[in-house]
Amino acid sequence: MPDLTHFLAELGDVPSISDPLQVRRKSRDMTAVYSPVMRRELKDKFADVIVLPRHKEDVLRIAAAAARCRMPLIMRGAGTANFGQGIPLKGGAVVDMTALDTILWTRDSTIRAQAGARLRAIDEATRPTGWELRMHPSTRKVATLGGFIGGGHAGIGSCTYGILRDRGNILGLEVVSVEEQPRVVELRGDEVNLVHHAYGANGIITEAEMPLAPAWPWCETIVTFPDFMESVRFAQVLATSDGIVKKLISLQGWPIPSLIRQLKPYCPDGHSLALCMIAESFAEPFRALVAASGGEVASWAPEGQGPYEAPIYEFAWGHTRLQVNKEDPSIIGAIGLYHSDRLVDAIARSAERFRALGGMHFEVKRFDGKLGFQGSPFFPYTDDEQLAEVMRGMAEDGAMVANNHTFRVKEGGMKSVEEADIAFKRRMDRYDLMNPGKMSFEPEKDVDEERGSGAQLPSAGWTYRAAEPAARQPAERQAS
Repeated sequence: MPDLTHFLAELGDVPSISDPLQVRRKSRDMTAVYSPVMRRELKDKFADVIVLPRHKEDVLRIAAAAARCRMPLIMRGAGTANFGQGIPLKGGAVVDMTALDTILWTRDSTIRAQAGARLRAIDEATRPTGWELRMHPSTRKVATLGGFIGGGHAGIGSCTYGILRDRGNILGLEVVSVEEQPRVVELRGDEVNLVHHAYGANGIITEAEMPLAPAWPWCETIVTFPDFMESVRFAQVLATSDGIVKKLISLQGWPIPSLIRQLKPYCPDGHSLALCMIAESFAEPFRALVAASGGEVASWAPEGQGPYEAPIYEFAWGHTRLQVNKEDPSIIGAIGLYHSDRLVDAIARSAERFRALGGMHFEVKRFDGKLGFQGSPFFPYTDDEQLAEVMRGMAEDGAMVANNHTFRVKEGGMKSVEEADIAFKRRMDRYDLMNPGKMSFEPEKDVDEERGSGAQLPSAGWTYRAAEPAARQPAERQAS
């Protein structure tokens, strides 16, 4: 067991919190809301202390103290993760990075900021110059840059720019190793994906360099369709209409809209919704496409000014489940990626298969150079076998199925864990102190009890066109 007293002494004047109630609260993220499987498996997992670095020098001191005392570290931003990223499996110290929130510089269409910078604050700083982040999660109001990179994968904007791991969407990362003399490592190019979506298990992200996109005047719209597959075909055409600038295409099949109080007034019974963000200049061709697709515009408003009490993206992506669960906490979902050339046919098979189970929810995104629809049916959870059956059915219909009910990186299936990733983990975290149990560098020693029952769910994960980064030594410099 780590020596907490020794660890705190090694920290010197780095602020810390030991109050049990605050420690328990900071040992939780949104995982319990989204997965009954992980809620069951992680219910007794808590940290021992919270540490609050004020600047990079504090981060280096924390990393060195953790190595000397063998103290597990769990990196934390806003606590909006929902794959178990922020829940400690083996106690230790939660490292709250939100004080490292400086925007270091902006240069034309690029920005570099510290890991604790809020995504909304970045956009507020860059939009007056005509730029904004390419993509953000539905938790944009509170989410941090480091948290988004370490645990997220896509979001609002991905229908145009792809997912975070696509080349060019993360330009550079600065990460700190956990050892007695921590190293500061700069990752560029494909190497950034060694750390992206690794749950903070192989390096402390301290800075990130990101590309920006033109900040169009965005309009939000709700489009209704009598038939769900009409909305799917509309979304496919809109996504591939390259002349229409868009930021969001989100689909909700009936009865999902009936479970969201703010959206229900805009959806006739039995209809399905497409929630979209369109650049204001393209309203006319967008409306023409809606009419040609058999839809009807139920609401149109400037960004953030719709009559449904929140920005429209707070009813999309992860927020769709969050909104639905306010009405029915038993509703869950899975993560299927329909991305073949015949994705509409594959979705039609799943829509028919799960017709009596619940409505389908999809987010449209670019994925590794192709168009993809990410989603699943929403349905009341009964047991793990029911969930496994849904995942198997989606795979049979043609989806690549990830696993959002496990706390382990590899079994989650959204990140390929290859030899390069294991080698990098060994170099950056030789004592396996970073979020231990989430990404092991000795997988041959894994046992089922440590992996959890969620890891047993049937998931082949996602495959990518491009290989993971080659196992070469990243550029690095020794920290003083």
